[in-house]
Amino acid sequence: MLKTITGGALGAALLAGTALANPYEPYAGTTVTVMFPAHPHYDAAIEVLDEFTEQTGIEVEVDQLQYLRMREAQTLELTKDEGDYDLISYVVFSKADYVYADQLENLAKYFMNPALADPTYDQGDLIPGYVQNIGVAGGEKGYLPGQLGSAYGIPFGSETSVLAYRKDIFEKHGIAAPETYDELLEIACQIPELEPGMGGMASRAASGHQASHAFLLHLAPLGGRVFDDNWQPRINDEAGVAAANALKTIVDCGPEGGTTFGPSEAAAAFKAGQAAMFLDSIAFAAGFEDPSQSTVAGNVGYALHPMGVQRASQTGGFGLAIPANAPNKEAAFLLMQWLTSKAGDKLVAMEGGNPSRFSTYADPEVQAAFPYAETFGEALKYADPDWRPIIPTWGQINSDIGTTMSQVLTEGLDPQEALDGVAERTQALMDEAGYYVWQDAE
Repeated sequence: MLKTITGGALGAALLAGTALANPYEPYAGTTVTVMFPAHPHYDAAIEVLDEFTEQTGIEVEVDQLQYLRMREAQTLELTKDEGDYDLISYVVFSKADYVYADQLENLAKYFMNPALADPTYDQGDLIPGYVQNIGVAGGEKGYLPGQLGSAYGIPFGSETSVLAYRKDIFEKHGIAAPETYDELLEIACQIPELEPGMGGMASRAASGHQASHAFLLHLAPLGGRVFDDNWQPRINDEAGVAAANALKTIVDCGPEGGTTFGPSEAAAAFKAGQAAMFLDSIAFAAGFEDPSQSTVAGNVGYALHPMGVQRASQTGGFGLAIPANAPNKEAAFLLMQWLTSKAGDKLVAMEGGNPSRFSTYADPEVQAAFPYAETFGEALKYADPDWRPIIPTWGQINSDIGTTMSQVLTEGLDPQEALDGVAERTQALMDEAGYYVWQDAE
């Protein structure tokens, strides 16, 4: 779907001082073509693009695609000598592939350019877990920050996990919001006994990516990781088995049909009153509070992702990047910078988008419009950028985890046996990909 965003003359704020240079003036009249996903955050962003054009004179043409189709389109687009897009949104797990293939611009040269970089941008206000997960590569493990890491993208439409729960049901039975995993699992199986016909918690569980995502959601808080620091699989250790058992308990005590749920189906079950809890992305909160689509609006409470061995909420979602083959890179950077600035982040948030800055979550207007904003801002202090490895081999590993976890959930496969198999296959894949070559040379 193509949508062209146009606007009028430069905004009054830029024209206020004739003695001051206008940094946007060299790019006025330029059209920046962007690729966005069909996603609530980007629907919100589109609503504010007229204001960008009004302020800068730069027009924006949006190509909005379903996010899996977006990835397919980018796979072709980024290999062209000259691309059609100046700015793209990408799913977090695409970062490794795009950076490794040298298909994204390193943003250092843009932030070093005084004619382009806004000195009031305040990078320190961006949520660190989002920046590290979405935008940085070349540091620790290749996909995390480090002394030699660099930014290739900026979080925009990023997400973390929080717990949504039925305040009315909890109050009715004198239940407090769970702080720990032990409490979470106890309540999950207590609810069906107290409220016949209602599941404890709605969760992703469908075979493939969804079951893998659901397993990993519990792995990091319970002290686990997919790999140790030497790329040896540790997914099958005590923490991994605990995460698999936690997911099985949640699904067994969840709403009917839960083994087929993706995130939308799990959210729909919670909105329909079929479950008392939902532990997943903050992106669904606006829908929970919308009485036109939710039967539980006004009765939802929000809490931090429960603590296991540690607090570690997931990070994911989308970021913005400039393709290496983009025709209008500097104008694209100006749009990227504007959208992710303090002012831009708040504008998008007020339209229902997911903030990428602590200051937006702390803003009184945002909190008044979205009562859950304060809790989300607190949750993001614990956003874990390493809850899943963003490496080129991850797609195959993720698929293996997902199909194997589905066997645990639906066929009674023993979690230890299941994860031992994943670890063995993962080690063979990593060996073939060259991850042990330096260790073998020692």
